[in-house]
Amino acid sequence: MSDDGEGGRKNLRMPEEDEVFATVTNMLGANRVTVRCADGKERTARIPGKMQKRIWIREDDVVLVEPWDWQDEKADITWRYEKSDADQLRREGHIQ
Repeated sequence: MSDDGEGGRKNLRMPEEDEVFATVTNMLGANRVTVRCADGKERTARIPGKMQKRIWIREDDVVLVEPWDWQDEKADITWRYEKSDADQLRREGHIQ
């Protein structure tokens, strides 16, 4: 294992202009979850088909969501952070 001099800091995927950080608060079933977004809104987010069997999403996971532009209370999940990556985002002040 090599240390890059910053205590193991990794370059993480950051939100693009239409994405926000969110935390999963409730599993609803049927590939849907409730998320609390960094912009203060609570949305129903959809787990897209390409993530369903490959990436397991659980409560308290930190994810990136892309809110729907035609229906603001819904969103699509675009990325899930590992626990260590979420801890790094908290340390760097990107999320609470």
